Amino acid sequence: MKAVIAENLVKTYNKGSVRALDGLNLDVEEGTVLGVLGPNGAGKTTTVRILATLLSPDSGHASVAGIDVLKHPDEVRKIIGLSGQYAAVDETLTGWDNLIMFGRLYHLSAKAARERAIELLEQFSLSDAAKRPIRTYSGGMRRRLDLAASLIIRPKVLFLDEPTTGLDPRGRQDMWGVIDDLVKGGVTLLLTTQYLEEADHLADEIAVIDHGKVIARGTSDSLKKQVGGERLEIVVENANVAATKEIVAKVSGTAVNVDEGLRQISAPVTTGSKALIEAAKMLDEAGIHPLDIGLKRPSLDDVFLSLTGHVAEEKIAEVSDATSGRKKGKK
Repeated sequence: MKAVIAENLVKTYNKGSVRALDGLNLDVEEGTVLGVLGPNGAGKTTTVRILATLLSPDSGHASVAGIDVLKHPDEVRKIIGLSGQYAAVDETLTGWDNLIMFGRLYHLSAKAARERAIELLEQFSLSDAAKRPIRTYSGGMRRRLDLAASLIIRPKVLFLDEPTTGLDPRGRQDMWGVIDDLVKGGVTLLLTTQYLEEADHLADEIAVIDHGKVIARGTSDSLKKQVGGERLEIVVENANVAATKEIVAKVSGTAVNVDEGLRQISAPVTTGSKALIEAAKMLDEAGIHPLDIGLKRPSLDDVFLSLTGHVAEEKIAEVSDATSGRKKGKK
């Protein structure tokens, strides 16, 4: 069953001069994680805001758990959770007070709100900081609390819009662990990110968005296969670059790439470790001792560059009212 469906979504700004979404189509199977990957300005946040009932498209259709997002937004809000790029918590309140507030906004009784707050603070390792003002929290703690608030009602579908933006590597790893636990609990998750490693780690499938359209979709491995198989990479001394290039060309039978600055010679190969062994043998026979030699599988960086012509981290002007820095509370 499809938990999330978006069909031909179009959203424009500046009187139609900028198309944030240009006929976007995607869906998420129930109980799975779809990673939506793209640079800033690709349309990721706009897509999430439409699916979360915070923004209306110019045209197209969307549904969550079989409920039409445009026709029945109130019903959709009862079954979803949303954590955006910017923490929606009140910095003047404690972590405990924030969760109680969100519980009451979701119409939980005072008792139910307290019980749920205790559960979530424990789940997200925030119990010891529950009575501290949010302004004393680290960035990672704030993001965990924001995610906890989005789970107050035990949503069937969770939207995470770049949940680790601004976190240091340790904070990002901690957040990944939290998200992994949620997925194991059966939550359907749509995750947007511009971190290729994040999509690779968390998502069952990945949809690559650029200029408001899904330009590719598949598992991490299937997307990597689109840019070819493994590459043989060898680093040598300057004096051996030319000879090594000839050897790599014989082994690969394809065009060879030479990075003069790194003294790296590389080419795609189809025989895997056999090509590596053959190259090493030929180098030894030629008296060339490589500084580094190995096989490299295509990364999602390679996929994104191949599909879009630019790297995922490239900054493209974001034209979206979602950049206000605030997430609207759902009632």
